[in-house]
Amino acid sequence: MAPTQSALSRRAPKPGFAKPSVVTPAVLPEAAPRPPYPFSAIVGQDAMRRALLVAAVDPAVGGVLVFGDRGTGKSTAVRALAALLPPMRAVAGCAYSCDPVEAGGLCPACAARRGQGLTVKTVPVPVVDLPLGATEDRVVGALDIGRALGAGEKAFEPGLLARANRGFLYIDEVNLLEDHLVDLLLDVAASGVNTVEREGLSLRHPARFVLVGSGNPEEGELRPQLLDRFGLAVQVATPTDLATRVTIVRRRDAYERDPAAFAAEWAPEEARLGAQILAARAQLAEVDVPDAILEAAARLCLALGTDGLRGELTLMRTARALASLDGAGTVTLAHLREVAPSALSHRLRRNPLDEAGSEVRIARAFAEVLG
Repeated sequence: MAPTQSALSRRAPKPGFAKPSVVTPAVLPEAAPRPPYPFSAIVGQDAMRRALLVAAVDPAVGGVLVFGDRGTGKSTAVRALAALLPPMRAVAGCAYSCDPVEAGGLCPACAARRGQGLTVKTVPVPVVDLPLGATEDRVVGALDIGRALGAGEKAFEPGLLARANRGFLYIDEVNLLEDHLVDLLLDVAASGVNTVEREGLSLRHPARFVLVGSGNPEEGELRPQLLDRFGLAVQVATPTDLATRVTIVRRRDAYERDPAAFAAEWAPEEARLGAQILAARAQLAEVDVPDAILEAAARLCLALGTDGLRGELTLMRTARALASLDGAGTVTLAHLREVAPSALSHRLRRNPLDEAGSEVRIARAFAEVLG
């Protein structure tokens, strides 16, 4: 008996209505984050490394300005130093990563909740890049437009300074940044507080960070008034020693081929240096600066003709931080001699009759005045 038409229609698939097959995409494992280049593995550039270490021990020395050729490890050193430091304890959910044990450094929201107990988390030391095109609102923070339009309430949207609190704020090509922004950043870095007064908002929040600016002098120089505001300034150059260049290339190649293995190889040295920085921070307040050292700093600045007293203050703070880093209990002339070029070279007036570089002039004045 032949099948009926209705039976045939039940057996035959209906064109255009076939059930599509569902393909579940494969879930790829998350790639492990690439470790930064170890600070201890940086070859040469001793002045830059020393300035960054000193600023990490005592941010009160002021920002660090690094001028020099491209490809000399300026940004690498900043990121490596931040990774070298152990993770920090911060208030959970706080946009400013407030320190839960430092009552005087809490933002208004954390200070209000302190009596109820603050939830604490561990976060890495932040490194925030400030792009050249950043506006003042993006840097200091501004009115939260979304909440203003949606809920009709005034709320603050934190900027880059909030993210950089207790960490590092890095500006590449700082000599190309607008002068008023550089001035603003230096003011906040010196005070440790960001004050916002705009669109009916009035707010102060902690903004303690190490300001690091880098640039190529061929692309323009900072105004002398801004140069003087940076605590330390160092010049970096492409190494001319053959063995140094070979070592740099060999280490960089090893890192690029296997970052994790290279970082593991340098981990013991990184741990030692990180512990040294923490010990120096803890000991800093106990380091003695004798009157003779203060007098020597003042005599050196007088001989070099530096304007104001920033030179003496920076010399004292930098020498004290270096002494603490060395594990010394007292600042000596040797510490002063070592930090004088980075603390004073950018504060010297240009002398058309003296073609010697800043570091040569400082070394000469040190020998003449202090022996």
